[in-house]
Amino acid sequence: MTPSPAIAHTVAVTDESFDRDVLDSPGVVLVDFWAPRCPSCKMLAPVLAEVARERADTVTVRTLDTDENPLTTRDFQIMAAPTLLLFRDGRLLRTLVGARSKARLLAELDDALHR
Repeated sequence: MTPSPAIAHTVAVTDESFDRDVLDSPGVVLVDFWAPRCPSCKMLAPVLAEVARERADTVTVRTLDTDENPLTTRDFQIMAAPTLLLFRDGRLLRTLVGARSKARLLAELDDALHR
């Protein structure tokens, strides 16, 4: 795994590493499907960096460049960037499409994790 060029405090995953780094990972993993040409992705990046830093003990944040990883993008039917997928123990809990504020993202994460 390599540090993500998009977001500090996160690690980029690829088509090759997605199963190992997300689906086979215990605990909670939030994956940001982003694209380099996406203005909303750039707006969301600092929010995700803060969440990754502040929630490091409970949520692992990963990023996936949709341009460079078409197989995983296709497999999860990602139609827009940014799209966030929230997994717990490899099971998809929630899909969030579009940029959002930190407060909104944290509320959505807490809601999904406490159901």
